Amino acid sequence: MERTKGNSPSILLFPWLGFGHVNPFLALAKKLSKMNFHIYFLSTPIILKSIKDTLDKNSTNYNLSIQLVEFHLPYLHELPPHYHTPNDLPPHLNSTLIQAFQMASSKFPSIIETLKPNLIIYDGFQPWVATMASSCNIHAIMFYVSSTSGLVYLYHQFLHGTSNLTSLPFSSLYLHDYEIKKLDIKPIKPRDEKAFAYVVLKSFEQYHNIVLLNTCREIEGKYIDYVSTIGKKELIPIGPLIREATIGEEENWGTIQSWLDKKDRLSCVYVSVGSEVFLSKQEIEEIAKGLELSKVSFIWTIKFSKGVNTTIEKMVPQGFLESTKGKGMVIEGWIPQSQILNHSSIGGFVTHCGWNSMLESMSFGIPIIAMPMNHDQPLNSRLVEELGIGVEILRGENGEIMKEEVAKGIKRVVEDKTRKQVNLKAMELSEKIKFKGEKAIDEGVKKLLKLLC
Repeated sequence: MERTKGNSPSILLFPWLGFGHVNPFLALAKKLSKMNFHIYFLSTPIILKSIKDTLDKNSTNYNLSIQLVEFHLPYLHELPPHYHTPNDLPPHLNSTLIQAFQMASSKFPSIIETLKPNLIIYDGFQPWVATMASSCNIHAIMFYVSSTSGLVYLYHQFLHGTSNLTSLPFSSLYLHDYEIKKLDIKPIKPRDEKAFAYVVLKSFEQYHNIVLLNTCREIEGKYIDYVSTIGKKELIPIGPLIREATIGEEENWGTIQSWLDKKDRLSCVYVSVGSEVFLSKQEIEEIAKGLELSKVSFIWTIKFSKGVNTTIEKMVPQGFLESTKGKGMVIEGWIPQSQILNHSSIGGFVTHCGWNSMLESMSFGIPIIAMPMNHDQPLNSRLVEELGIGVEILRGENGEIMKEEVAKGIKRVVEDKTRKQVNLKAMELSEKIKFKGEKAIDEGVKKLLKLLC
């Protein structure tokens, strides 16, 4: 792990292990590597393996300026190395992974002592990074990869002692009662995974006065201004940072592209709930019935956690695959989301409203059919309606997915009279984001360079 010689300033990037965090950090690494920075990318071997495969295929130039550094977690019998990522991790092991990650923090000082980076950009889930970096006289700044509107809620939940959303300055953050119950942002036991939100806020509050954001002013301008004011921080939006397709995803692209090429423009919806949400059989059945009721063509990716012995055939309603043959494509596992969303046949995205998925959809001008699941996703869904770029699928009193509402949400975006207005808003936002282009990242880099002087 010797530091690369030369005149390029070096930056150590250290994300949390979830791919919703790794992906924007990797996109940032690629941007910075093109600007004469030498990048150290720190993560577990299982995550670095997938990153290396992608870097090797997409660009040899990255290999010269992005150096992958292994961060080894302690050995735990129930958590072998291939489980050192939340991706497809059995849900009951989430807390164990978090515990192992925190236990490994003692290794961090020796890593930065060896690498001697000029700057560290770290995730809010490991506030100890800034403390350790400070003891070595190294600047460390936080990169917040979720929505800034969600950060507004966190600020009030923890630092202002209230979760009463009606007291917030923006009515768009109002949530239904069932959504408030589902939010995993409550001040509970420190070792519980739900307490991560509290940790993020402490990271935001205690350390460097600069915080990087994976967003842009065109999407969240008023929220950026608000958090900057109440948090007394300089918030630098450098997004949206969109990931490239990985090796495993691209294997399916040829078949998917051929299928999409036969469909009319804006006639299909893409359905995905991300890499860390695993739907129950009842939820899958309701979504399937909703897709069937909508009569709209669809591509649907379904994932199961590791160790779960089931198949798509067993989880969807009997006869569903036969009745939707030609109309729909159901795929298990990873598929190239950004390439699908960028295809002319896609007219809507049924999504859990994870921030990375939201940013991809907004960047490509695809209307969002919001079906939030947990964490900050209900808040992100409110942002969709505020911006006018999509609709939310309403749920039952207990938060259950209902087939009629799934169908209604899809038809409002792809078929009904609201389609023209939603599509126009989505395309207008996409154009604004593209016009901003590389200016945001360039401005952010100038700020970073000042720290290195």
